[in-house]
Amino acid sequence: MDSKVVIIPTYNEKENIEKIIRAVFSLDGDYHILVIEDGSPDGTGSIVKSLQTEFRERLFMIERSGKLGLGTAYITGFKWAISHGYDYIFEMDADFSHNPEDLPKLYSTCRDGADLAIGSRYCNGISVINWPIGRVIMSYYASVYVRKVLGMNVYDTTAGFKCYKRKVLETIDLDNVHMKGYGFQIEMKYTTYRLGFKIVEVPIIFVDRKEGTSKMSSGIFGEAFWGVLKMRMRKIKPRNI
Repeated sequence: MDSKVVIIPTYNEKENIEKIIRAVFSLDGDYHILVIEDGSPDGTGSIVKSLQTEFRERLFMIERSGKLGLGTAYITGFKWAISHGYDYIFEMDADFSHNPEDLPKLYSTCRDGADLAIGSRYCNGISVINWPIGRVIMSYYASVYVRKVLGMNVYDTTAGFKCYKRKVLETIDLDNVHMKGYGFQIEMKYTTYRLGFKIVEVPIIFVDRKEGTSKMSSGIFGEAFWGVLKMRMRKIKPRNI
């Protein structure tokens, strides 16, 4: 059976973390979870530790010293997943904006030929629930901007719900990924695209968090806007070349 790990970065997710872990483990297919815990003062890490006794062979956690950024959390998780030999490596938020029941769709898309499967809010129109209209417009047109500047035929360029085949993350020079916030999601897709891997978008319905606090900020969008222009000019090479 293919080995699968879902990487979930956390910072102050005590309302959601146990529920999301149990939801993933309720799925067929023997998914494992790696939590990247950035020193949450609300006790998120303690909740995960208590669950590790119940899910001893499936639930893992890396604790970091503080809030070090989404990109570095995933890079840490990717390196761990590669070193542990997982075949399929997922990104997912802790707050149920990504429905765990969509994980099998992403997995089957990669199993059937994609190298990167993206849970996409925009490949079938706009599928977002509970966002203010201003945020929907900003997010949608941010993806349009990225698509035009980078020439990449991906509709949801900032999506954070994804499944990679291990070979993609082994090929990307993870130490040379520049962007730390949500621009990281754009950079990883663009790098995957430029290295010639097959990307497939899978339509999902994105539901804004019901509990906890959003980590979005205007600075995140600023980094992404300017970072995309720099990305367009940069040469992208596989690791070790």
